This record gives sequence, C-alpha cells and structure tokens, in this order.
Amino acid sequence: MRAQPAQSVLKGTGSGALPPMLEQYVRMRDEVAAQLPHAILLFQVGDFYETFGEDAERASRLLGLVLTHKSSRDFSTPMSGIPLRALDSHVERLLAAGLCVAVADQIEEPGSGLVERKVTQLLTPGTVTEERHLSVDENYLAAVATGDGYALALLDVSTGEFRCAAFHTRAALYDELSRWRAREVLLSPELAGNAALLADFQGRFPVMLSPANFGEEGCCAELVAALGEVPGTLGSSALRRACGAVLGYARVTQQGQLEMVRRVVRFEPGAHMRLPESAVRALEVFTPQSPQGVTLMDVLCQTRTAGGRRRLRAWLRSPLLDELSIRARLDGVEALTRAADLRGGVRSLLYRAHDLERLAARVATRRSGPREVAALARTLELLPEATRLLDGQGGLLGTLCARLGGLPDVVTRIRAALVDDPPLRLGDGGLIRDGFHAGLDELRAEALGHRAWLAELESSERARTGIGNLKVGYTTVFGYFLEVTGPHLGKVPADYRQVATLKDRARFTRPDLREREREIARLDTAAGRLEVEAFTELRDSLAAHAEALSEAAGALSELDVLSALAEIAVDCSWVRPQTTPDAELTLTQARHPVVEQATGGKFVPNDARLDGGRFVLLLTGPNMAGKSTYLRTVAICALLHQIGSFVPADQAELPVYDAIHTRIGASDDLAGGRSTFMVEMSELAAILHGATHRSLVILDEVGRGTSTLDGLAIAQAALEHLHVTRAHTLFATHYFELTRLEAEHPGLINLHVAAEEDAALNGGVGGLTFYHQVVPGAARQSYGVEVARLAGLPAPVTARAARLLTALNTGGDDRTLVRELAALDLSRLTPMGALEVLHRWQREAAEGGGPRAEGWTVQSEPVQPEEAS
Repeated sequence: MRAQPAQSVLKGTGSGALPPMLEQYVRMRDEVAAQLPHAILLFQVGDFYETFGEDAERASRLLGLVLTHKSSRDFSTPMSGIPLRALDSHVERLLAAGLCVAVADQIEEPGSGLVERKVTQLLTPGTVTEERHLSVDENYLAAVATGDGYALALLDVSTGEFRCAAFHTRAALYDELSRWRAREVLLSPELAGNAALLADFQGRFPVMLSPANFGEEGCCAELVAALGEVPGTLGSSALRRACGAVLGYARVTQQGQLEMVRRVVRFEPGAHMRLPESAVRALEVFTPQSPQGVTLMDVLCQTRTAGGRRRLRAWLRSPLLDELSIRARLDGVEALTRAADLRGGVRSLLYRAHDLERLAARVATRRSGPREVAALARTLELLPEATRLLDGQGGLLGTLCARLGGLPDVVTRIRAALVDDPPLRLGDGGLIRDGFHAGLDELRAEALGHRAWLAELESSERARTGIGNLKVGYTTVFGYFLEVTGPHLGKVPADYRQVATLKDRARFTRPDLREREREIARLDTAAGRLEVEAFTELRDSLAAHAEALSEAAGALSELDVLSALAEIAVDCSWVRPQTTPDAELTLTQARHPVVEQATGGKFVPNDARLDGGRFVLLLTGPNMAGKSTYLRTVAICALLHQIGSFVPADQAELPVYDAIHTRIGASDDLAGGRSTFMVEMSELAAILHGATHRSLVILDEVGRGTSTLDGLAIAQAALEHLHVTRAHTLFATHYFELTRLEAEHPGLINLHVAAEEDAALNGGVGGLTFYHQVVPGAARQSYGVEVARLAGLPAPVTARAARLLTALNTGGDDRTLVRELAALDLSRLTPMGALEVLHRWQREAAEGGGPRAEGWTVQSEPVQPEEAS
C-alpha cells in the first residue's frame, strides 16, 4: 500500500515493496510533512543520521555530503548521511539555509527486528530553544495577519516573551517588523496568496517564511490552551489570528510544550519613539555600514549577562516617550555612577550570573537538564547578595531590589537535591546528593558494600594464591575479572575460570565475582531509575515557580543595563541630559560615541542648539569635513536620552522627540527595480508625511541623485515644508543656493563645517585642511576638486576640473543670475529695458570665458511665432 507514495517521496527506482526501515522512514516523513511541509528528516541509523530520496539530494547540495544509494533487491533510492557527533553543526547550516529539521532518534537498542524510532526534535529558525543553536540575542518567531487592519505577533520561545500590536497601514506594520528582526515569519493566506504582496514582503524581509493555521476558530483555541482565555486586549480578528497562529506553530515545533508562555503583552507602537528602519540603519544602531565597522550597540554593550544584552537591544528598539520613565532610568544610572562600590559590586555579581531568562523558560517547559538546574541555583544564589547591595536605594533601583527577592526555597531545594557538579546528561549517574532520597541511599549503600568487597578481593587473592601482581579489573566487554601475568599462570587456583587470553597474561572470573557483578548492575540500574524520578520530581516542582523566576530574570536584566550605562558614563565622561519641557535642544561639546571610540578619543566635539526660534540648521561644507557625523551626533544623543542613558557631551538639554527621521547616504534597490534616487525620494516622502513639530529630522544631501536643478528644487521644497512643520531639522547640503533662505525664513540658521585650502601643501600642488568644527554662517565653496585630489584622482583630471570650475564660475554664476532675476521689478520694466538686460547677460557670458571659452557649444533653437507671442 505504501510503495507508490514512497517511490514518489524517495525518488527511487523499481516497483517492489520497500524494506521495513524505509517504510518507517516514509511514515515518519509523512507525519512531519503534515505539520512542517518543508522539513528535512534526519533519521538515526546506528552511528549516523541518514536521509533518503529528495531529502538526501537536498542535504547533499546544502551540506556538501556524498550522495550514495540505499538499495534492496527491488528498490533503490538516493541516500546521504552525517555522523551523530556532527549533528549540531549540520543542523546549524540547514537552519541558516531556511530549512526546518526533524530529528528521529533510535529509542531502543538495536536487536534482531526493526529498531523503534521517534521524532525527538522539530527545529526551525524561529523556534529553537537549545543554547547550542541560539545566539545571545532574541530569537523571534513572527506572525502577520490582516483583516480589520494589520496585526503582528512576536514570540521568543527561548524566553517566553510574547507580544503583539495592531496597525492601520501596511507601511507601519513593515516598519515595526523590520525593527524586531524575526528569524522566521508566518504569513496569513491573504498575504501569502497575493503574488504582488508576497514578492514585496520577500524583498523587504529575506527570512524564512513558513505556513501556519490562521483560521480564527483554531487560533482562539490555541490562545485558550496556552493562556487559559482569549485575552480581552486582542480586540481585533487580525490580532487573534496572528497570536493564535504563532502559538499553534510553536506548539507543533515544541511538541506541545508551551508552558514558558504565560501572557501576551499588547504594545502600542505610538507609546514609544518612532524609530524607522532607515534611521536605525543610518545611525548604525545594530548594523555597521562597513564590514569591519562598529555599531552603537557595540559601544553600549558592556552588559554582563545575555539577558542584559537582549534588554539593551529592546531599549534601543523602543526609546521612551514618557518623561517620568526617562527620568526614572536616568536616576538609576546616576545613582550607579555616583556610587563606585555599588556599581562595582553589582557588575561583579552579574559577571557570575547565567542566562536566567532562558533558564526560567526551560524550567517552565520541563526541558532543563542537570547542569541547567545547577546553573539556575548558582544564579539564584546571587539574588540575596544583589538585594543587600541595593538595600536602601530608591526609585527604579529600589523597585528592582523588590523584584529580585522571594526565591530562597528554590535554591534550598536544588542544593539539597543535586550534587555540586552534576553530570551532563540525565541518567549518567551521580546526580542526586546523598541524604536527599532514602530509597536511593539504601541502594547506594548496598552497592557500596559490594564494591568494598571487590576492593578487598585483590589483596585477599594475592595472599591466598601467592601471586603478588594479581589485579582485579573491569571492562564493559568482560565485566569484572582477575588478571594474572604469564609467569604466574601455574599458580592459578582451580576455582578460577578463564575468560580471555592476552599476549602475556590471562583473565579469569569466579562464580562469586559474577554474582557480585550482577548485583552491582542491578543496584546501579535501580539507583539510576530513582535518580531520574527524583530529578523529574525536582524539575516539576521548579516549574511552579516559573512566574517568579521570569520576574527576577527581568529585574536582573534591567539592573545589568543600568549598570552598563553607568559604567560607560564614568569611563567615557558622559553627562546626564536634562529633559526640557519645551522643544529646546542644547548640546555643548557633543561627541559621536562610535567615531570617538574608533579614533581613540581624538574627536572634535561640537555644539548644537535647536529651539522654537532656531529649529532648522542648514549645514554646508566640503565632503569629508564631518557634516554627516555632526548630524548623527545630534540624533544619537537624542536617542540615548530617550533610552535613559547619559550622553557624550559636556552639557545636554534635550526634549522628548516623538520620532527620529533620517535620510543619510545613497542606496538602491536593484532587485525591486528602484534606483538610488527613487529610494531616496521614497524615504523622503515617508519623512515629510510622518514628521511633526515634535520630531527630529536628519537629512543629508537630499536631491543629489538627479540633475542639479531638479535636485535643488526638491531640496528647497522639502526644506520649506519642514520649516512650515517646525520639526527640528538638520539639513546638510552642497546646494549653496539654499543658504539664501536664511534671510527669508525665520528659524532657519546657516552653519558650516570649517575647512581651509592651503596652496603650500603637497609640494605646492595645494591641499585642504579639515577642522571638523561647526561654525555659524554658510560655507564659501564645496572644495570638491580638492577632495577629489585627496581621493587620488589623476593629476591631469583634477587640473582640468579646476580649470573648468574656474570657467564655469566666471562665466555663469547661476546664483548671481538668480538673485538679479529675483530683484527685477517686472511691473516697472519696459520692453526695451528687458532687452537691454538680456543683451548684457549675453555679452557677459561671451566675454567672461563661459561655455564658449572652454570649447563648449551653445546651441539655440529658432523661436516659433506662437511661442514669441
């Protein structure tokens, strides 16, 4: 009955019945495929995990395995395999390639018949829980659903963190999803089934997409099963479907174990600063723009625990909007900066802590092993010390102190049950401490008596036989034996029975020795069963404390972040920012933390001021002078302030911004068919639509992706729009024409980055000195030719460019023309006067060495009569 489907699955040849083992393989593969259609099955056969048919071909390509064939008399199919010891490394590669992996293990010793096997692990990129497959960062599984709006559900199975949010637009959904960087995404059918939407999604999020059940009835059932109810906060169908789908998928991969999920938190994106993906990317918060670059996360991440690192990432993803919460964090950081002993004690304590969040989740699912439970105890033993250090602290530190207490009974029970250094695997023996389990103690005492008899046997037999070098030994093959060397074989007593002959010695046994051996084996087996029972009972009792463990883990992570921020503030001389109630920003001698670290502290600091009367800063100056760094410095200081961190400055006063919008750098979307300019305009459009009077906007070289006049027009229009919006705006540009707007738009201020051309540099060729200092006023020129020379352009090219630039500036000063044209009063200008002005412009262009003087050809087309009229 199975032959035909098996052949299609196994891609075999021949029409005969499958061997029993392949029948078993096909049955398991079908069961796995019903839940995870794209999974690859690794099937244990002795010391290897083998794959067959299509799975074998996929594994061979992805893992570089040799492809062979499994053959019987009537059937042959492709086969490849990996050693048991190499499982983890190969699973990592399969997960990275976007595949699910099912592992089928032998659960009985091989005998004469078919070995029983069972799928023991279902592994997907977004649902792995084993530490060997996880990074220290979050590992989110996401689900996206539509209906009455859009919904996003996020679940980290390794910690039990479960959150969701609703959105009105797909753009807002995508913006939020990009910040959480899920490793695997479930798409509802209305999204996955729409080719255009699916292509757009895959272009934005190159992660593994997996199918799941999004039916509302089934999703509500999943919510009830995991949480006991359908929470009232999930008020929309899209939210219920997204949350239920992510739970259902996780339940399959965890084989029903979802005890780590205890609540779902609905978060409002508007409750935190809006930090679009373009801003996160431009500010290099998590990802550097160069392969060897450093990120803001790298600079800040002086946390001591994995949970602290994840909490810091969460704070950077979602800066605060609530002024009281910002001040509470700043108070905590300041308290730790002022008390060096407290800060040092906390950080020393955290250095000894394990990943309590993930340990708590594994305890909740009853999957923790002996060493994980021991690590849990070692970490919980630190909590009383932490509360002693924090005793008497107020504010946020006092709140964290209260959350860290209440678990002494857990430590006492673990310490009473487990030895100090437990074995790696349950069942290896020597796990439960003496005195914890009376029945186990009795078995061990009896076994110890038999081993004492064995220990005395060697000396008693030497005395009885007169063989001075007789030894009692043990191997897994022969069990216990008596060993006699060749010269003494004539002294062997008659009650010895030989069991092995070696080159220069022989091994013997006796009936009483065999009996003792059997008794020891029986007692060890019984003791092993009791150890497993005792450990399982201990682990089950710990699961009841999962809620308190999770609470303590969260408090420990927050304490870690606060102490890390305090350490950075002290080491790098950062200052506490003052939160201003009005829209006023003042930074004195501010520094870019990443650049400062990269340059070893050799950074030129700058001031910045924005308020109600000075809310648009127009920054000019040459390339490489530091315009982009200045823009980023202000934005990063604003971001740090709203996560509750000190900032790199001598003095800082900052408002609470509702968003940071940036457009910095050039990029394109070749796969999506969008040019650099199109990407730039799309991002600019999002900024102009989203910016408010409470936003911080950072724009660098807007309009440079098209012609000069088009770019200038777009840049000026965007700048004027932001001026009307009254958003705090820093606008860097090479369009010097924009500097005249200072006279026309109150609140717009010209600044430039100081640089100086020195003809004496480079052997008289000339050069450019960058001061990296931002000063009032507009720059006089861009020094583009000098920067090109510094970049290494050939000397003839830069010399020719310099001559062309001189000619263009002499004969065709567009800015002078525009200013004169703007000054003409057309209502009073006679036709003859207009012709005189036009004649003068033509004469100046011809005599001034303009386009004609440099070999350019100026052509004019005849004017049609209707155009002339």
